[in-house]
Amino acid sequence: MPYTLGEAAKATGKDRATISRAIKNGRISAEKDELGQWAIEPVELHRVYPPLQQHNSARNSDDATERNTDSEAEIRELRAKLEAADERDRLKDEMIEDLKTDRDHWRQQATALLTDQRPARRRGWWPFRRSKTSP
Repeated sequence: MPYTLGEAAKATGKDRATISRAIKNGRISAEKDELGQWAIEPVELHRVYPPLQQHNSARNSDDATERNTDSEAEIRELRAKLEAADERDRLKDEMIEDLKTDRDHWRQQATALLTDQRPARRRGWWPFRRSKTSP
């Protein structure tokens, strides 16, 4: 059901002149009825100006209950996401520790391979050696 200019002003909390100006500037489309009054579709009006909140106490209590239910669901969802993130962090930390242990093991092994671990040869006091092929 279309709004009149006054109803549109009440529904949005704007002044009648503001809405009339928006119609004349083309921001809101509206038609005049046979009595010469503006007929403004609610969808068209609220596309430009959001509706005012109703002060109906029954509606407010229903909205509050719905918001509380939504909030509780959001809280449960956020807690589940937080627990999942904590679990991922714990697994990541465990993996990092495993990788550090592996790295240290491989580093030790590489160091052992790079150092000469053969027993030292005893050398005599004579600096010149005899060749085995000599007569």
